[in-house]
Amino acid sequence: MKKIVRIDMSDLSVKTEPLPEKWARYGGRALTDAIVFSEVPPSADPLGPENKLVFAPGILGGTTAPNGGRLSAGAKSPLTGGIKESNSGGQAAHALAKLGIAALVIEGAPADKDARYLIKIAPDGSVEIKRVDEWAGAGNYAVADGIKQTMGDVKRYATISIGPAGEMGMKMAGIAVSDPDGYPNRFLGRGGLGAVMGSKGVKAIVLVDEGLPTIEHADRDAFNAAVKKFAAALREHAVTGQGLPTYGTNVLANIINEAGGYPTRNFSSGRFELVENISGERQREVTLERGGNVKHGCHTGCVIQCSRYWVDKDGTYITKGPEYESMWSLGADCGIGDIDDVAALDRACGDIGIDTIETGVMLGVYMDSGRLAFGDGKGALRLLEEEVRKGTDLGRVLGDGAEATGTAFGVKRIPVVKHQGLPAYDPRPIQGIGVTYATSPMGADHTAGYSITANVLNVGGTVDPLKPDGQAELSKGLQIATGMLDSMGLCIFVAFAVLDIPEAFDAIFEMATAHTGQTWDADALMELGKETLAMERLYNEAVGFKPEDDRLPRFFYEEKLPPHDAVFSVSDADLDSVFDFVPETAAKMGISKPGA
Repeated sequence: MKKIVRIDMSDLSVKTEPLPEKWARYGGRALTDAIVFSEVPPSADPLGPENKLVFAPGILGGTTAPNGGRLSAGAKSPLTGGIKESNSGGQAAHALAKLGIAALVIEGAPADKDARYLIKIAPDGSVEIKRVDEWAGAGNYAVADGIKQTMGDVKRYATISIGPAGEMGMKMAGIAVSDPDGYPNRFLGRGGLGAVMGSKGVKAIVLVDEGLPTIEHADRDAFNAAVKKFAAALREHAVTGQGLPTYGTNVLANIINEAGGYPTRNFSSGRFELVENISGERQREVTLERGGNVKHGCHTGCVIQCSRYWVDKDGTYITKGPEYESMWSLGADCGIGDIDDVAALDRACGDIGIDTIETGVMLGVYMDSGRLAFGDGKGALRLLEEEVRKGTDLGRVLGDGAEATGTAFGVKRIPVVKHQGLPAYDPRPIQGIGVTYATSPMGADHTAGYSITANVLNVGGTVDPLKPDGQAELSKGLQIATGMLDSMGLCIFVAFAVLDIPEAFDAIFEMATAHTGQTWDADALMELGKETLAMERLYNEAVGFKPEDDRLPRFFYEEKLPPHDAVFSVSDADLDSVFDFVPETAAKMGISKPGA
């Protein structure tokens, strides 16, 4: 039976309880949402003891489902002020699932604010909580080394940790998750959840799954057949079978730049003249020249394998990827065209424990203030290492993200929605992604409804990216589907195959049925997505979000973006239609706005 493990950091007590029947069909994002929705008061201080930090594998976590090892973390966000689900690869989701843990909930707060704790969960389910005050201020890589020294002969374990930014409560702090080689380079980046973990006094969590048996299925033969069908579809599709494995996520750089939607120098242009220097093609070429790894999965069971390691000129590991979003945010958005400078910034973000998207957007805003020149990669690195890592007065402003930085330095163009920085697609020439940015309960988040599929890549159909027609309906469908994928624990990139190959979609509910013994079909999958979003929308309404929060910053409506000279033109009525299904879904679920 799946269980919830609760650790109260106020008294270091541990409680284990069975997963309630009402949440038996939930995993990943749906389950973290359900716990936050039900147990965290909308008025709670995100960094106070009432907030809860929840880690949950998806429904397919711990199995051999292709790309089924994503981890969800949920809490009330210090950055957006609303409900937050952040999603990562790495080994932790599989480890939690194999331990039989549907959700790990960190509650309360330690009386001693200087205390740092290491939580270790053993294969038999026992929990050890140990003070590691000597790790205060340590970066994620040093913490990973420290953990390794305590593990003796144990080889199979996963880590979850924070850097100094999380300890200091910075709003762009994220949480690192170890990859199959033990590097803490996968990230629960968005929304400041690293600060929530820091407020609990938790420096790191170790999940030991060595020696544990494989997970049982309700119907093993049917599950294996569905896995085979799903893997075949992922290998067949041009994006998941060729583009991503060959060039990684950064295969998008040249494509989005050509579309005129590659935000450059704080969203002042849609094309970057140095894009070739930081493109996926150049990244692969240099990595191979230096003897680096250009293709592997970020967690066990990944079929797509779009991850890679960046190495220096001596072949020494520096960081993962960098992924498309990081290469853009720390590159084009800051006018930086030196790929080694971008990789150094990515490494610093990973070690300090800050979201690369929010960091890049923050740096772009700071450069727009005139206090650092666009293109100054060394200066940007100095800001991260000398100011943010050390928590100086300036560093604490920068560490709270793009909006805090823009407000402090009087910048007019601040690209945020619900206080969260925009990712790597300008919403003026790619209007569907603008709908997602504006309306997602997560704040500006491309993964919440990835309309680049139909707007740019002609996957799952075609919707003209420059026109407002059809964008709201496109985003709605994708947001519902993404809520489902995140709850299953599937990587968002499987959506490329799912949208184009009917057998791939069928395989998802076939895997879920064969694994759980529950009845899943196409309608049930979509209902799961709707229920996930309904909880998020109702929670945010209780926090105080209103329709006017579902809008892009004014400059996207007023400033024409070269080369298309486009402005964002989706109407407010269309934006307000995206979540029109929530009242009906909430009524079916028997839920209402928390506190109502």
